[in-house]
Amino acid sequence: QVQLVESGGGLVQPGGSLRLSCAARGIIFNINNMGWYRQAPGKQRELVAEISSGGSTNYADSVKGRFTISRDNAKIRVYLQMNSLKPEDTAVYYCYAEANRRDCWGQGTQVTVSS
Repeated sequence: QVQLVESGGGLVQPGGSLRLSCAARGIIFNINNMGWYRQAPGKQRELVAEISSGGSTNYADSVKGRFTISRDNAKIRVYLQMNSLKPEDTAVYYCYAEANRRDCWGQGTQVTVSS
């Protein structure tokens, strides 16, 4: 069974930065897309950014130019660098991976942007 473990969330002021990390653990035969989703209170979970095993990226329009996704295939980790954070970025952020032909999710990490 594949586990995804997130870290790096927290409280930050508007305009600040945070870096989220996600490590995949377990017996992994193959891993394709990895990414980050978020869910704000009262809203549906939405895609923030995703990255293929080859490095192709896709971002939500709301975060383009502010967030950068990257991955380390050797360490099976995915990162999300978040800059110029806004209060509307406040949400629980979930790591996602397509591993062993299954959709895998992390437990989530809270990001709060507030003064």
